[in-house]
Amino acid sequence: MDFRDYSLKELVSNVQGKKISAKELTQSALDNIDKFDGEINAFCSVNPEDALLQAEQIDSAIIKGEEVGILAGIPIGVKDLEDAKGFITSFGSELHINDAPANEDSILVQRMRDQGCVILGKTNTPEFGHKGKTDNVPFGSTKNPWNLKYSAGGSSGGTSAALASGMIPLGTGSDGGGSIRIPAALGGLSGLKTSQGRIPIGGKTPPGSGLLTVKGPMANTTQDNALALDATAGPDPTDIFSLESDNLNWSEELLNDAPKTAIWSPTMGFSTVDKEILSKCEKAINSLAEAGVEIIEKETIWNENPVDDWMIFWACACARRQQHLIDTKDFEKIDPLLRFFIEMGTNMDGASYASAIDACHKLGYQLEKFFEEAPLIITPATCGQAPKLEGDGFVNGSETPSWVDFTMGINMTRNPAGVIPISLLDSGLPASLQIIGGQRQDLNVLKAMNSFEEIIAFDEKAGFPLNI
Repeated sequence: MDFRDYSLKELVSNVQGKKISAKELTQSALDNIDKFDGEINAFCSVNPEDALLQAEQIDSAIIKGEEVGILAGIPIGVKDLEDAKGFITSFGSELHINDAPANEDSILVQRMRDQGCVILGKTNTPEFGHKGKTDNVPFGSTKNPWNLKYSAGGSSGGTSAALASGMIPLGTGSDGGGSIRIPAALGGLSGLKTSQGRIPIGGKTPPGSGLLTVKGPMANTTQDNALALDATAGPDPTDIFSLESDNLNWSEELLNDAPKTAIWSPTMGFSTVDKEILSKCEKAINSLAEAGVEIIEKETIWNENPVDDWMIFWACACARRQQHLIDTKDFEKIDPLLRFFIEMGTNMDGASYASAIDACHKLGYQLEKFFEEAPLIITPATCGQAPKLEGDGFVNGSETPSWVDFTMGINMTRNPAGVIPISLLDSGLPASLQIIGGQRQDLNVLKAMNSFEEIIAFDEKAGFPLNI
């Protein structure tokens, strides 16, 4: 079964209506993984026996007339930075591949399990989720199903590739600097970074970068994301940033009219954008305007690139977790870029950290001035084109680490933001738009994503696998 051909609502309705069993859906996902993941490398561990047992229990509950949840029978992959009961959380690191399996789920995974999801296994991620492409020593590189010469992006690249190839209909991701939005953009998916606290990241273990990171579901379409949000959003007392519930049925509210005015900023005022990506984005913006969306162009949103301040937070989070490894033999086993972040954070002074917090305020203040004119800001999802399996992404043919500059600042301000695919590039990979909303205006972002998806009508599929 190619899960790209079905919405989550269709799949759940068929399971609850006994047109197909949860076990059959799960077996189909397992068959897809067995047939195709050897090439894509989206999953780093799978437990078929346990997955089928979970599915059988859901089917039994349906037969008995018991409540099975709004995602009943949906097979999912869990990003390998997050605990799922019975699976090792390796963090994509040699240092943890032999850890004991988790004895409980994270809050996100537990909520998805409670709503009827079947946990298939863990999806690949760069070591400790530290970069925008997915590769690591123990599990290797995750390839992009649109063109296998390219990376799936990161750090939720395993989940993105599994979705983009049709192997699964739903998965989990996390986003501390673009780690949902970047792989979603490269995978032709609808990807949502919620407001911080919308989906809690609490529990007994402090989050890796609590000032930046959100967790959430990943899916093919905005409507699927909204249904998954129904299953996962809501407060938890162990998350100090947890937001109170808005008492929304996200999937129903999604059908209301989307905002009709938006700001378009092609460079945000600080970045060079790949010419081919910019051309595709401008064509999509013209389509929105022709459909009646009032577009207000603003060249400058932020006066300077926020990446340097973002790196202060990221480096300090890396140091907090791994600085004890410096001057040990294990330190050399860590990805070189991650070692750079650890050493940077270890040598950071408090004044620099406080300055980065000040930058969050400054960036947020500047954003809110624009939201007085329009409820949304639209940018390219990425400045550059996807990296190949080795190296960085590309802007106008030149390799550069500055190919994802548009996502990181939004983590600093905690605004919601989503990405949608708009067109295919010459590489065969999708180009995507990023849609940013005001503080806690997740619903505005979702409505816009859903409406813009319909207007732009991107309906392409990755060409791999060919024979699901």
